[in-house]
Amino acid sequence: MLTQTLPLARPFLGLTLTIAALAAGISTAQADFKLSDRYTDNDGDLIADIPENEAQQRDPDTLVFAYTPVEDPAVYKDVWAGFLEHMEDVTGKKVQFFPVQSNAAQIEAMRAGRLHVAGFNTGSNPLAVACAGFRPFAMMAADDGSFGYEMEIITYPGSGIDEVEDIKGHTLTHTSETSNSGYKAPTALLASEFGMKPGEDYEVEFSGKHDNSVLGVANHDYEVATVANSVKNRMIDRDVIDADQLEVIYQSDTFPTTGYGVAHDLKPELQEAIKEAFFSFDWEDSALAEEFGKNGESQFIPITFKKEWSVIRQIDDANGVKYQCS
Repeated sequence: MLTQTLPLARPFLGLTLTIAALAAGISTAQADFKLSDRYTDNDGDLIADIPENEAQQRDPDTLVFAYTPVEDPAVYKDVWAGFLEHMEDVTGKKVQFFPVQSNAAQIEAMRAGRLHVAGFNTGSNPLAVACAGFRPFAMMAADDGSFGYEMEIITYPGSGIDEVEDIKGHTLTHTSETSNSGYKAPTALLASEFGMKPGEDYEVEFSGKHDNSVLGVANHDYEVATVANSVKNRMIDRDVIDADQLEVIYQSDTFPTTGYGVAHDLKPELQEAIKEAFFSFDWEDSALAEEFGKNGESQFIPITFKKEWSVIRQIDDANGVKYQCS
């Protein structure tokens, strides 16, 4: 069993939640980050080493790929189809798309050896790395190399919630406890910047996914919610909702987006071939370009968990997150 615990009323000691402040220096979150006992990290890069014993390295005939479950899996099976065909050509393996319904199910699938290649959402990356042996190496970015998304707090016109302080006395809908923009970052931000604590100043509920939260607010099922604007913007572009059904009352600094990587125990040469598939993929006129180009993304760039996810580990630390990998 793997879980992530986060106390709802932990003091934040005057934390100011900005990217610049959190990213300054090496934090205790980075120093204290530890992998499950089932993995080793001899090189200090904070991700699981590839097993040295070749008998423990896997070379499956079929690679299973899963994209983070933020929206309708059926839609994204078609979006990723061309890329997965490219991965088949590069690796010489069959590649199967695995539609997952929750972050926890995706992490558990990799930990159990059923998932080989994946894109884990921003907030789930540390848990996937620590508990499932996930080795992230890529992220989507714009032509100029810029990347990321913002956390937004959204409501609907006429809700009576016109600014963040109006959330007091209401119910704030998050996505899941593993989500950065859907829970971790706004929880820290509301406490540090606005002095508002869950369970004291406002109540909390969970929708399960970002698209659920967006649809719930648009249809007045939820009063106010925290979401990744990249998801919201793609839903508007696909005409799932109209932009005028929502009002944004807060937007954060930019966070890293979905991290792509592999299970730690795949053979080294297979891991390299999978990396090659990501970095050699031609985005022009592809379904990926059509879908993710709505957010300005047009390529995969190399990243490291140690550097690009430093700010997320620090948010976890500020929130008192503890990873339990049993």
